[in-house]
Amino acid sequence: VQLQAFGGGLVQAGGSLRLSCAASGRTSSNYVMGWFRQAPGKEREIVAAISWRSGNTYYGDPVKGRFAISRDNTENAVFLQMNSLKPEDTAVYYCAADRTSSLYPRDHARFYTYWGQGTLVTVSS
Repeated sequence: VQLQAFGGGLVQAGGSLRLSCAASGRTSSNYVMGWFRQAPGKEREIVAAISWRSGNTYYGDPVKGRFAISRDNTENAVFLQMNSLKPEDTAVYYCAADRTSSLYPRDHARFYTYWGQGTLVTVSS
């Protein structure tokens, strides 16, 4: 599975961005798709994840109520709508895939086998 992330950029605090992740290769419904981020000097953390099969979602505490993850099964794409952005959201954002039949996303990077290149999101104050 190959993943490619798009949509990062520079935005002012309070603004919005939408990230996209296109999946290609041997895709199937037995995946959970996740967005992770890593800021300089910090560990990679989960932002959000969605089960391809069930649509069940998971959100990291810092983004609950502000970000929304969605999927388009026909396009093999996953999206992350980011609203009310804060400077602390500044990070490189990664799209990842967890090959699992579970209907519920897992919340740690160690479960995710496939990773796309990162896309930088910078939120200015």
